[in-house]
Parts: sequence; structure tokens; C-alpha cells
Amino acid sequence: MGIRAGHWDDWALEGLLGRKESTGQRVSLVVPARNEAATVGAVVARVREALMDTVSLVDEVVVIDSDSVDDTYAVAESAGARVHRCAEIRPDLGTHPGKGEAMWKSLFVTTGDLVVFMDADLHDWDTHFVPGLLGPLLHHPEVQLVKGFYDRPGADGPLEGGRVTELVARPLIALLFPELGGLVQPLAGEWAVRRTWFAGLPVPTGYAVELAALVDTVRAAGAEGIAQVDLGVRAHRHQALRDLGGMATQILAAALARAGVAVPLPDSSSAAVDGDDSGRCVATQAVLRQYLRGLEPVERVVPTLERPAAEAYL
Repeated sequence: MGIRAGHWDDWALEGLLGRKESTGQRVSLVVPARNEAATVGAVVARVREALMDTVSLVDEVVVIDSDSVDDTYAVAESAGARVHRCAEIRPDLGTHPGKGEAMWKSLFVTTGDLVVFMDADLHDWDTHFVPGLLGPLLHHPEVQLVKGFYDRPGADGPLEGGRVTELVARPLIALLFPELGGLVQPLAGEWAVRRTWFAGLPVPTGYAVELAALVDTVRAAGAEGIAQVDLGVRAHRHQALRDLGGMATQILAAALARAGVAVPLPDSSSAAVDGDDSGRCVATQAVLRQYLRGLEPVERVVPTLERPAAEAYL
């Protein structure tokens, strides 16, 4: 059996509520956020009103604030989320910048058996995203991870809304992980996972968290361990092309590591950190050189480290 595919309205809300009650599972919605004061409040408020206050599908909404310098924390809290600063979660385990770090740290402050991740920068979406992602987990015990996919309004074409997906992730999948070739949007930020499964995976601290989780899941659980759901329409803020270079570097590093390819790094870019009892791993980084004009480079240090499985520290 290949990767299971479905549509968000394949599962009626009443049926999901019944399955949730009969299995006794709790649901956590986790929103990793960095400088998203403009949009995070609406994400939190809409989910709370539709899926917590009106019905009891979601048990908690948790925002993990990754070193924001705007009002993300205050806006999310006033909208009804429980907000944690990423650096203050398990300080004994240290802290690193990045989306994956926020998601890894969320396991220490949430209680859900099923965890739904949603980006904080959404501005064209609806709350059906959450039940759509939960459907396969509540109805199919073999499914461990569910990815969302969607149309992106405003893009110049079907491939223009996911530049890193089309130029980096999809070629990597074609060459190294063809069993994931059926996924429409492997880097989608809207996905759901069983808590115990995610806690057993190593987690890149940056933008490679989505691809790494897919590769590790398909290897351990097979294609039947993954499902994908059509969520309809989604829009969010696009990053500048130069900023996508760092994202692509992190994704390449995680993919190559899982393919067994050793990446040569400068001597100064790797520092061994005891990971057996501290939650830290070997810290690595790449130096990305980009050129605006002429021969003068702009250098960016891109962290490529991974957290070990969180289950050892829970």
C-alpha cells in the first residue's frame, strides 16, 4: 500500500469527535512562531472559537515563540493560546534558533496524544485544516504522520508557491527517497503526528524538520505510515529568494545525512557537544556564500544540527 490520500471533508466533525472520545486521545495544536504578531492572533483565535469553545476537538493551543522581537508573545496570549518562549523550555537542554527546535521543544510543554502543527503566518485558510489532518490519525492506526497540501492563491502558476519544494526537496526525493514521490507538498507546514512517534525521531533544529520526519517515517513505518490530505486553499507570506538559500542548505544537509553522504565542513564549523544526557547533539554549521554583485560575497552561517529523539528526556 502506498501513501494514503484524502480530502479534508472525508471525515465529518461528529465522527472525529466520536473517535476522539472513544479512544480517549487528547489533541494539541502547536504553532511555532517568530515575529508573526500580524497573523498569529487570528490563527489562535479562530481555532479556539471553532474547535475548542464550540466543540471539543482540540484540547490545547500552544504557541512556541522563537525569540521574537515583536509582539508575537502578547498577541498570541491575548488570543487565548498558552505561550512559551522556546529558550525557556527545558533550559537544561540548551537552545538553538529554528523552526524544528520550537517543534522539538513543544513536546515538553504539550499533553496531546496527537499533535497538529500549523504555521503562524497564514492569512487565507480555514479551521477545517485541523480536523482534516486529524482524520487519518483517528481512523487509521497504522498512520503515524499526516501531511497537508493545498492551492496557493496569488502564485503565478502551480509551482510558483513552493520554490524550495520544486528546486530542492522534490529533486532530492526523486533521486534519494523515491518512496516519497507521491507527496504533493512535502515541505508543508501544516501536518499532524502521533506524539509518541514524533518523540522517537531525531529533529533538525531548522527548516529541514518536515523532510527529515517524512524520510525517517517512511523508513521505519513504510509508505502506509504516511497520509496526505487536500486542505483546499492556503496563503502565507513568501520569503525573499536570498533567505531561501539558508532553508535549502538545511534541507540538503538533513537529506544527505539520511542518505549516508558525509558533507565536508570547515574545521571551525563543528563542535562536539555531549548529547547522551543533555539533549544536545554535535553542533554543525555551513557557511553559505551569496553574491549580490561582483566578487564581494555575503556570508551566512547556517546551522545544520539535529536534536536527538526527545523521548529520552521526557
